[in-house]
Amino acid sequence: MTRLALVVVLAGLVAGCDQNMDEQPRYSDYSRAPLFRGSVLRPSPANTVARDDPEREKAAHTRPALTPELLARGKERFGIFCSPCHGGGGDGTGIIVQRGMPRPTSYHDERLLAADDQHFFDVITNGYGAMYSYAARVPAADRWAIVAYIRALQLSRHASLDDVPVDERSKLEAAP
Repeated sequence: MTRLALVVVLAGLVAGCDQNMDEQPRYSDYSRAPLFRGSVLRPSPANTVARDDPEREKAAHTRPALTPELLARGKERFGIFCSPCHGGGGDGTGIIVQRGMPRPTSYHDERLLAADDQHFFDVITNGYGAMYSYAARVPAADRWAIVAYIRALQLSRHASLDDVPVDERSKLEAAP
């Protein structure tokens, strides 16, 4: 009797596997979907980065004006995305390097001091060496802000007293 019950159960299971996985019911892209109360195509989530977006391309080729707000944003984004490898001062001594990853070139290296801003933007966008691309993680406006902050780091390390405005020099000269 147990054999007969087992055969009946197996026959029932086999009969239930009649779905053809190649031809499943689906909605057309632009049709209405009752589950979503509208179109099958759903709106993109906030901050989604679309490929070949004209606005994104325009932002990538338009450098914003240098303002204190831009530098503050660049410092914030640098601290999040760049300092783990490059370190807070741009020396290439971040925490990741201390854990055994290859050391990136210091931003204070002669080659990078002579590089133009587009070089830094392109490296952030496409990656370089062991560094992977940040194009999907960092919007173009933030990449330009990071470039501005990198330039501020370089200038702060290699500035002379002649670079300081005359009315501010007395404060520096009076400092111990």
